[in-house]
Amino acid sequence: MHQARPLEPILDPLATAQRWSEEGREVAVATVIDTWGSAPRPAGANLVIDAAGNFEGSVSGGCVEGAVIAEAIEVIGSGEPKMLEFGVADETAWQVGLSCGGRIRVYVERLG
Repeated sequence: MHQARPLEPILDPLATAQRWSEEGREVAVATVIDTWGSAPRPAGANLVIDAAGNFEGSVSGGCVEGAVIAEAIEVIGSGEPKMLEFGVADETAWQVGLSCGGRIRVYVERLG
């Protein structure tokens, strides 16, 4: 007889950010604030990152997300928020993998 597995809980990146912050971890939150064309995640999607590079959630995929994580670690260190933009017209878009034709803007801020 087949026994059903319980569903994995859906994790809320903002709840994770709060929990990590309460644990004393330095945390940044990246939020998709604008999209144009083909974009893997909608406006409002979040990615939470700690100073060690641990992350949860998603603002894009692949190399774009890697670039956002690297920028978030800098934001944690400096305390200065950043607006990031990835798009097909930008050379970095090809380097970080948004060759699908979309454009996204991501706001990254440190918590606390």
